Amino acid sequence: MRTLILLALLLATAAPAPAAVSGAPEGFQDALAARSMLGGDMWARLVRIENSGARPRWRRSEYPKIVYALVFELSGILWFYNGADGTQSLSLTMGTLGKDKADPGPLFRAIDPGFVSWSWVDEPAGAWGLGARTPPNACFEESVAALLRRAALGGEAGSPELLSYYVDTPAGRLGHTVLVFSTQGGLAAVDPGSSERPVSLPATLGGDPRSLSAYLWGKPVSSARALPIRFPGKAPSPGRWAALPPRAAPAG
Repeated sequence: MRTLILLALLLATAAPAPAAVSGAPEGFQDALAARSMLGGDMWARLVRIENSGARPRWRRSEYPKIVYALVFELSGILWFYNGADGTQSLSLTMGTLGKDKADPGPLFRAIDPGFVSWSWVDEPAGAWGLGARTPPNACFEESVAALLRRAALGGEAGSPELLSYYVDTPAGRLGHTVLVFSTQGGLAAVDPGSSERPVSLPATLGGDPRSLSAYLWGKPVSSARALPIRFPGKAPSPGRWAALPPRAAPAG
């Protein structure tokens, strides 16, 4: 069983944006746009994965024959973004970042057993500056980008975390991720999919992820977890990982 879990699935997506790279597959454009969101200081690689379609009998394959994705480092582990179903943890354990970067093949197969072969893909020349394109199911990356923009403008953003919460719907369990941080006035949240204007969070919630999520969502949520943001080169803080639930099913 995976010991790290899916942390971010989009609950509502932005309107389609114009193609970023003429003639490129849509999945590649999504991964490239997500890469652009994270800026040049984060370790991130585009990957092309061949999907054989092999899978357990109880689950249909959710991926096409060729999958384009983004692999990136945050808070001491690797993450996997694909436009079809959002972002999930790629690393299986803490403390294995170097190994995971050197040989992510087994990690890809843990996401889907049909991921039989893969290769890194070079970023095309002139790919940066794709900020006008918002890829689907990228609330996790949007929240990280919102923190980077806020920091660049000198805004308050103490002890930043990615707050991911999940709700059960007729279509299955779906999730959403927002940015939470502290200010002199208390905790605040930014949901960049709606607005980058911070929303003040009541002190009575006590910083509890589930209570904060229910306040932001407007009704109870199925579960919620917070990930302290640690950029590459800084020691991760594993304090909240121990309470993570089993891996949630991808949306869609």
